[in-house]
Amino acid sequence: MRRRAFVHLAAFFLSPLAFVPSAFAADDMRVSDPIVHDNLAIYLLRGTATDRAVPVTLQEALAKGSVKVDETGGVNELTVENLGADEVFVQAGDIVKGGRQDRVLSVDLLLPPRSGRVSIAAFCVEHGRWSGRANEDAASFSSASSAMPSQEAKLAMRAYADAAAASTPSAAAPAMAPAHPPAYAGADTGSSQQTIWSTVKKVQERLSRSVGAQVAAPASPSSLQLSLENEKLKQAQAAYIKALQDAGEADTDVVGYVYAINGKIDGGDVYASNALFRKMWRKQLAVNVIEAISKKDAAPAAAPSAKEAQAFLVTAETGAKTERAVNGHVRLATLDGDVSLYAETRRSDGSWVHRNYLAK
Repeated sequence: MRRRAFVHLAAFFLSPLAFVPSAFAADDMRVSDPIVHDNLAIYLLRGTATDRAVPVTLQEALAKGSVKVDETGGVNELTVENLGADEVFVQAGDIVKGGRQDRVLSVDLLLPPRSGRVSIAAFCVEHGRWSGRANEDAASFSSASSAMPSQEAKLAMRAYADAAAASTPSAAAPAMAPAHPPAYAGADTGSSQQTIWSTVKKVQERLSRSVGAQVAAPASPSSLQLSLENEKLKQAQAAYIKALQDAGEADTDVVGYVYAINGKIDGGDVYASNALFRKMWRKQLAVNVIEAISKKDAAPAAAPSAKEAQAFLVTAETGAKTERAVNGHVRLATLDGDVSLYAETRRSDGSWVHRNYLAK
């Protein structure tokens, strides 16, 4: 049952030279009591939104054909192009389906209108294919309806993003398009890609045990995306979604969430507006539900309190501080602590669009 108690959170963000208080500190963002189903707890974060125009999500843009995501011939690099008149937001962890292999995108990106072709780092989540599937274009990707449901994989991608940003030769970012070689070309993808393949296999095995049936698809057994489309898995998700989804869509001041599985807080996301949160909510909730289902063999544990969720967020904002350019329009601000990682995606004008929290 939904409850109305909240605790306060003082939040702040990175600027090019130093950390300064964000608007959310003054607006008094609040953390809800946990909303729980089975082994998954969700904590809603409330605050006042920015008045900036809300970007289109990658999922929306691909669905209406205003964005192209294309192969480059390399496993760990794709290109994305915004053909439309609206800014497009790409979130790290988005899985794109199609091409020669399904991929997970490893960095947040903001694409201005008519961006031209922009390089983006990616990892393979379909180890056994390097050609087009039946009725799919081998050169491009058709959808981005799912995201990476593994904490281990998210940490590997974040570590790669940090290393990639560090490899950028100077604070002066390259132009948006075309970006060849990409700004992350100096980073080593090998160990991170191995981790992604390993975690995909683990997720598939855990989900199969949890739902009592193989989730690997005969059309491509190594495809994480096809596994996430498994009917047995969808049935297992249904009760979680029914119990949790409406709470995130009931009010206009919700801008983010924290989630805990088996009594452990794993992370969360905050967006610059309720409108963007609403666009991302169902997809992100589905990701958290799938991860919870994959971990149902763990011992039962009580959900952490709202104060514990608050403490997680505050602790995440005390790590070692860095800010680096991803490209000419996007900067990545990070705080790397002993027990957590914080990352903030910012436009070149200093405005932020997404904050991600990960427990180590």
